[in-house]
Amino acid sequence: MTLKHSYIETRQRFITLCRTLKTEDYSVQPAVFVSPPKWHLAHSTWFFEQFVLSAHKPNYKVFDIDFAYLFNSYYNNAGERVLRPNRGLMTRPTVDEVYQYRAYVDQQMLEFLSETISEDIKAIIELGLQHEQQHQELFYYDIKYILGNQPTFPTIENAIRLSEIDQPEEWHKIDEGIYSIGHDEDSFCYDNELGRHKVYLNEFEISNRLVTNEDYINFIDDQGYTNFNLWHAEGWDFIQQHGIQAPEYWHKVDGKWHQYTLEGFQEVNLKNPVSHLSFYEAYAFAEWKQMRLPTEFEWEVASKQFNYGELWEWTNSAYLPYPNYSKAPGAIGEYNGKFMINQMVLRGASVATVNGHSRPTYRNFFHPEMRWQFSGIRLVK
Repeated sequence: MTLKHSYIETRQRFITLCRTLKTEDYSVQPAVFVSPPKWHLAHSTWFFEQFVLSAHKPNYKVFDIDFAYLFNSYYNNAGERVLRPNRGLMTRPTVDEVYQYRAYVDQQMLEFLSETISEDIKAIIELGLQHEQQHQELFYYDIKYILGNQPTFPTIENAIRLSEIDQPEEWHKIDEGIYSIGHDEDSFCYDNELGRHKVYLNEFEISNRLVTNEDYINFIDDQGYTNFNLWHAEGWDFIQQHGIQAPEYWHKVDGKWHQYTLEGFQEVNLKNPVSHLSFYEAYAFAEWKQMRLPTEFEWEVASKQFNYGELWEWTNSAYLPYPNYSKAPGAIGEYNGKFMINQMVLRGASVATVNGHSRPTYRNFFHPEMRWQFSGIRLVK
């Protein structure tokens, strides 16, 4: 597929994801970590305007001079911006104007892509497409939180479906030894996957499947959320402070666990993998099972032995740079490197991940308390 076709497909996909939203859904921000759909649509467009068109297309005229301030996310090198907690305060520009912005930038980009462009610029455009795919997954996290915290639990058309786990649990043995970690193929990767290096791993066994809802209910029933011995001190403080007694979106009704999904409010399917857990909860569950979470290096080495892609899988690895890691100069260098502190790595992909976006070396990362992403547990013993 050509870069131009990839651009068209990626940009159209986001519009398709939003097709059943109501106008009122586009601007809501119920929590600091949630961004409104309107913001996602505009921010992913701003990326191409900022880093491709304004920088490389002769005589390019920006759509609206204010949009760089309104829809920059965290790129200090690109100028001032609206603070993240205030993204939901913007009723203007309107949803229609944001779609006009997308159409304008798309027209300009397609003209630009019809010309001969350098490999360096192609690399920036590819990064922009990967960036937009990330925001398409974030859109699902955010719209689920927006709708899942409303009294009537609204729904949208979507293709987000977790599969039942019907295979018995088995354990794949990985021998001790020295293994190579990191991306080394002639294909796209993020800079945080580079710095391929060797690690020594002790022998371990990793589960062939994710932890199920039934497994997790057993943990809850065995007082998992009230036994402080299972928890990191910080995790214990977190669940006490926020009154957490079950995964995100779970509610007990007439003695049975129910959960909000994008298809509505329904009884928890015991065979589905348990989702929307913080690192703290994943760690406590592993302690309860007298097992542990894999390190990201164990996960990468073992990933050929099992299927993944239902949920991002918490690892017991802090998000840190690989040996010889280097950041790109300027704003592009802010993409990953400056977040390598106080975050934990997740590996794999989720049912909300765009097809082809993930790979065994992909390093996702979130703060350990975050639960709104599509996250689950795979155990090691």
